[in-house]
Amino acid sequence: MNTDIDCVVLGAGVIGLAIARELAMGGRDVLLVDAGDGIGTGISSRNSEVIHAGIYYPPGSLKARLCVTGRRRLYAYCAQRGITCRRLGKLIVATTPGQADQLDGIAARAHANGVDDLYRIDGAQARRLEPELTCHAALVSPSTGIVDSHALMLALQGDAQNHGAQCVLRTRFRHGRILPSGGFLLSFDGDEPLDLTAAALVNATGLSAVQTARNLEGQPAARIPPSYLCKGSYFSLAGGSPFSRLIYPMPDQAGLGVHLTLDMGGQARFGPDTQWVQTEDYTVEPQRAQAFYAAIRRYWAGLPDGALHPGYAGIRPKIAGPGAPAADFMIAGPAVHGVPGLVNLFGMESPGLTACLAIAEAAATALAD
Repeated sequence: MNTDIDCVVLGAGVIGLAIARELAMGGRDVLLVDAGDGIGTGISSRNSEVIHAGIYYPPGSLKARLCVTGRRRLYAYCAQRGITCRRLGKLIVATTPGQADQLDGIAARAHANGVDDLYRIDGAQARRLEPELTCHAALVSPSTGIVDSHALMLALQGDAQNHGAQCVLRTRFRHGRILPSGGFLLSFDGDEPLDLTAAALVNATGLSAVQTARNLEGQPAARIPPSYLCKGSYFSLAGGSPFSRLIYPMPDQAGLGVHLTLDMGGQARFGPDTQWVQTEDYTVEPQRAQAFYAAIRRYWAGLPDGALHPGYAGIRPKIAGPGAPAADFMIAGPAVHGVPGLVNLFGMESPGLTACLAIAEAAATALAD
C-alpha cells in the first residue's frame, strides 16, 4: 500500500501520547496530530492526577485489567524516567454502619481484580492514621498515589519522538474516508490545511472520539456508540491539608464521589462532583460549593465555613448516559468493526491516566488484528 504515512494517531492527550510511543517503539512510522496549542490540553489536564489501584471496576472488564496492569507499569515507568509520583495511599471511608457493611463487597471486588494489598480498619484505627477523619470503618489502599501528569506526558512525547514519531499541533481533523484499496484519506484544518493518506489510524481524541469516528466515512455506524458529557467540578481548600492521604467516600453510580486528593505541593482539593451537560463548559459555579460542604462534612466534620474556593472542572467522555450502568473502555479495532488498520478508543475516562501504558499496548494489539 502506497501512503503518505504509515500510522496517524489523532489526539495528543496522555492516551494518544502513550499509543504514539508504543507504536513508534514498535517500529511504526507515526504522525501524532492534535488540535490544541500543546500536548495534553484537553481532559488530560483536567483530572485529579490520581494513580488508581483498580478497586471498583467489574472483574474481567477492560477498566479492571488495564488499570491494575497500567498502575504497575506506570510506577515503574515513573521510577525509570524520574517522573514525580507519590504512593500516598488512600482511605475509602464508610461514614455510617450501613456503608460499613458495603466495604467487604468492595474489598472482594478489588481482590478479584488483582488488587492484593487492600485491608480494612475500624474507625479508631482510621483516626490514628488521619485524626481529622470521621468514619465507622475504612479500607486502606496502599497502592493509590498521585503523578505529575504533565511531566508524564512530556516523557511519553519524548520517547515517541526519539523513536521517530512526529507531533503536529494546531491541526484539527476535519473528515476522512476509508479507501477501497485500504488505508485512509484524511483532511485537516489548521495553520496549514492538508490532506494525506495513512495505512493505519488511531482515534484517541477523548471527548471528540465519537464525533471523530462519525466524520470518517465507510465504517459501520452501528459500531459507533452514543456520546454523553459528564462534568465534574473541583474546589480547592484554603490553607493546609488536614490529611496526608487521599480520602474517598463510598462510590456513586457516575463516579467515585466528592473525594479529597492532594497535588504535588500537598494542597488539598475536593471533587469531582457529577453534572450531566450538553456542551463543553469548564466554568466552576461557586454555588455548587454548598453541596460540596455537605458531602465533605460526612467524613470531615471540621471543614470550616468559607474554606472552599472554585478550582477547575473536567468532563468525562461517557458512552453510557444518566441512570445507566457505567460503561467499560471500548477499544474498537478491526475485530469489532471490520475495518483493517483502524482503532477507535471510546469512553476513555478514569482510570485512563493510570492505565495509559496498558491501553497503548492493547490499542497496538487491536491495530494488528
